[in-house]
Amino acid sequence: MQTSTWHFHPRPIPTLLLLLLLPPLFTWLGFWQLDRAEQKRNLASTMEARRKLPPLLLSSQPVSAENLEFRTLTVSGRFIPALQRLIANRKHLGKPGFHVITPLRIEGSNRHLLVNRGWVAAVNNQPPVIDTPTELVTLSGETNRPSPPAIELQFDLNNPAPWPFLTLDNYRVWSGLDILPFIILQSPDSPYGFVRSWAQARPGKGMHLGYAIQWFTFGLLSLVLWLRLSLSRLSSWVTAQENQ
Repeated sequence: MQTSTWHFHPRPIPTLLLLLLLPPLFTWLGFWQLDRAEQKRNLASTMEARRKLPPLLLSSQPVSAENLEFRTLTVSGRFIPALQRLIANRKHLGKPGFHVITPLRIEGSNRHLLVNRGWVAAVNNQPPVIDTPTELVTLSGETNRPSPPAIELQFDLNNPAPWPFLTLDNYRVWSGLDILPFIILQSPDSPYGFVRSWAQARPGKGMHLGYAIQWFTFGLLSLVLWLRLSLSRLSSWVTAQENQ
């Protein structure tokens, strides 16, 4: 008669990989995703609170981009049409077009604020004529810090063609202006703008929570796999007399 017993015998390589390396790594990744979820939760709370605040009058005083992010500002100044730039490959309702970025010299100051005045449609795949006033204007809009795409390709800043994307550093180098560390997305009810249908982004934490569960599950599975590989079955034969 054959009998078998389980013998616990950890093997060096599986122990190294499945116990000492993978579970700590997966656990760290899980807590990192939980931390990212908490950051998104805090960011969403900040966005909601600041968007409920009344418009803030922007003056010549020093300002902080971090403290003003997502705030609606009101500012007076004069546009500089000569330093206006268009941003290509912007669509509205499926139609190709451009975003109009115009610098505004703040009244009573030598500093400038970039204003995204909205979307204009392409005319035969070319930019249309942009009407830009030069008299004193008062505008309002929500602050925004533009960022480059994930893959930032270099391009000629001095080329008169529309830029593929906007960054404050690129514009500062090209124009030589002293600009504030953010732009404003001009409000729909503010004058001298174009189509302004800004998406109200709200950071989501769900994706990060899902990733955290995934990494913790991987850590648990690696531990279970290590236990299974550390067990071996030993078989033996016994006679009927021995069983009596």
